[in-house]
Amino acid sequence: MFGFILGEKGNQEQFFEEGKRIPVTYIKTSPCYLVDIKWPEQHGYFAILLGFGQTKNIKKPTLGQLKKAGIKTPLRFLKEFRLEKKEIIIEKGGKKGIKVGEKEIFIGDEVNPLLFFQKGHFVNVSGQSKGKGFQGVVKRHHFKGGPRTHGQSDRERAPGSIGQTTTPGRVYKGKRMAGRMGGKRITIKNFKVIEVKDDSLIVKGLVPGARGGLLEIKN
Repeated sequence: MFGFILGEKGNQEQFFEEGKRIPVTYIKTSPCYLVDIKWPEQHGYFAILLGFGQTKNIKKPTLGQLKKAGIKTPLRFLKEFRLEKKEIIIEKGGKKGIKVGEKEIFIGDEVNPLLFFQKGHFVNVSGQSKGKGFQGVVKRHHFKGGPRTHGQSDRERAPGSIGQTTTPGRVYKGKRMAGRMGGKRITIKNFKVIEVKDDSLIVKGLVPGARGGLLEIKN
């Protein structure tokens, strides 16, 4: 069954399972609400819009969107999850929602991790990796560096030759060189779920991003 939720990266700690010590990450998943549904007839694609995190300052367009959904909590993040057509759009009592497997969620409802995730499930986690700034090739691409011998005192962390001869007479696209490192969207697959609560998840391994960063979890 397809599952989805937004969360916030918490502490990275250790957990003991069957006498073995494993690294785990705590992910806070509350408050998370279903804000809107987008379908092909109107928007050209099928997706749901989730909102997560409580904040004080909120822009008026976002406030209006939350008010339309009947959500009183001022949410900080809004993220879309693309869905397949096997998820059915339903309507009850004037409220629209989706049916995923046997689960039904309506616009304005809080998304609980217990709806979709169980201990032992495997999930994919996406987040923004930590920004490292402008870095050289040794740190960014794990280059070995140049030799220290024969008077090359200034070549230890140099990249070396980057070009070819007259043919083709240029540097190939994608050449590994110094540049900005980190700060990109990273997706890591198949994190094992260790524990599920009504407001949090614990997964085996270390998820991308800094503590407090937004995470997208789906299975």
